Amino acid sequence: MKDVIDLDKSNPIAILRRIARLGFLPVAIIFLGLIAIFTSIYQVPADSNAVILRFGKYTKTVDRGLHFKLPFGIDQKYIIPVRRQLKMEFGFGTQGASNKFQWVSRNVQAEEMSMITGDRNAALVEWVVQYRIDDAQKYLFQVRNPEPTLRDASESVMREVVGDRTVDEVITIGRQGIETEALTKLQELVDDYGLGFGITQVQLKNINPPRAVQASFNEVNQAQQERDRMVNIARGEYNKKVPRSKGEADQKIAQAEGQATQRINEATGDAERFLALYQEYQKAPAITRERLYLERMKEVLPKIRNKIIIDGETTNSPLPLLHLGEGSTQLKGNR
Repeated sequence: MKDVIDLDKSNPIAILRRIARLGFLPVAIIFLGLIAIFTSIYQVPADSNAVILRFGKYTKTVDRGLHFKLPFGIDQKYIIPVRRQLKMEFGFGTQGASNKFQWVSRNVQAEEMSMITGDRNAALVEWVVQYRIDDAQKYLFQVRNPEPTLRDASESVMREVVGDRTVDEVITIGRQGIETEALTKLQELVDDYGLGFGITQVQLKNINPPRAVQASFNEVNQAQQERDRMVNIARGEYNKKVPRSKGEADQKIAQAEGQATQRINEATGDAERFLALYQEYQKAPAITRERLYLERMKEVLPKIRNKIIIDGETTNSPLPLLHLGEGSTQLKGNR
């Protein structure tokens, strides 16, 4: 027993010699003890969970941290990165990715990106699927190859969604709708298969027509943009001139209505005045006639330049008594 206690005080060769003196059984027990210690303690990283199997049968799933299990292979652990954001690229590939399922060879990429739209046009579609492992047990045991299955499911869903739209929708205005619909359908398909994945995002990247017709397609796009620009200019002119014309029309209508109201009021006032005069005339015809005559002369005489006053009862030739207008002019000049 003293030899065992003093092992750390000797050199390696002496240690081996003393262990050999103990015999095979003690050495085996020590060796098995060390194996038991090293195979029963394990560490789960912060972004992962560990699935524990006992004799090949699922037992439990443990969270991050330091844990213990039965040694000698009785319990087996599988570390699954459930908190890590993963992604797959379709139609292109980013070099140096840590996820080996992130992209495939160039030949497969060319096949993935070639699609037919709903109006039977060809389009080259590149997209990205971001996902994570939600259920480690399903991920390990439900499907044999979960990542390739997810890749095939994503391609199938994208072809279905793109095939329901025209090429103009796919390339221009329908991108957001395609992403939303593809995300929903892909998650439903993943749940049906029991892959244990959670799809967080489907994002479209480059969408182009086939390279053989890309130049012509760009010319068409330029023509459409020019058309839209001219339409916007025309609408701007319309919005500028039409309201102004309507304003001028409303102003003239208002003026006409005001003049009509004024004429009606004047006519109504003249009619009422005439009726009032007529009532006074019926009461005193002579006086009213003379008053009207004098009022009219008061208005007319100042407007006449040359005035000659004669006696109306005289039957002889008119006798000019006074040139009132000339006299007043001469007096003003002398002054």
